[in-house]
Amino acid sequence: MTTSIERARRFRSLHTADRPLVLPNAWDTASARIIAQAGADAIATTSAGVAWALGAADGDRLDRAAALEHLGRVVAAVDVPVTADIEGGYAQNADGVAETVRAVLAAGAVGINIEDGRRPAEEHLRRIGTARATADAEGVPLFVNARTDVFLAGIGPEEGRLEEALKRAAACVAAGADGIFVPGVTDADTVAALARGIDASLNVMTGPGAPSAAEFARLGVARISAGSSIAQAAHALVRDAARELLTEGTCSTVANGYDYGELNALLGARVRPCP
Repeated sequence: MTTSIERARRFRSLHTADRPLVLPNAWDTASARIIAQAGADAIATTSAGVAWALGAADGDRLDRAAALEHLGRVVAAVDVPVTADIEGGYAQNADGVAETVRAVLAAGAVGINIEDGRRPAEEHLRRIGTARATADAEGVPLFVNARTDVFLAGIGPEEGRLEEALKRAAACVAAGADGIFVPGVTDADTVAALARGIDASLNVMTGPGAPSAAEFARLGVARISAGSSIAQAAHALVRDAARELLTEGTCSTVANGYDYGELNALLGARVRPCP
């Protein structure tokens, strides 16, 4: 088992525009192991998926202690680096973000996402700066991925969103961010402009109808995330299967389910202890 510093360095090295880091986001130990077995170089959690798995709604409603205990189990379930989506920091203010980051590192994760949403820019920057300073003080080169929701939340006039996203990105990089996550945009021209204008690794969110990983690479993207989409699809399968069984009395929806023995063996394999 490698150290957190070694895993952090490995995770950082995976962010390259010629071969983007592709992250099919996980939400629990089973999804993390399945994604790792599929060949993922790293595991990223989805905050929405984690919240749903723990019986909470997404959007800064999840208890920090529960979220970080859950993160520790995900880290312990795989042998690749793990980055945690911590929403706005699971904290009321920047000081609370420091506590969250120390707990993230204690759980063994080597990256974080911090989102701005509709939080004031100054507060978001304080949170980014606090995360950076806290990780540095702990001696771990934590990858701080700053998310801006300009496009995802439709903030401001449409014609000014690219400029606003670039402005926010520059401020986040200056505050200590290693990467910038701009979900909600897949248009080739806009993505290329973001890649050119951001002096850090660009992360975008993929989904149905989005460019392929190879196409995103040509546009300069260094990291591609699925977000909560895989968790949503999994839960939709539960809904559809339940409806079919309850209304039709049949089970055709689950015909392509994971083989019981294969899944049981995957989850029954050795789990390494958290660092």
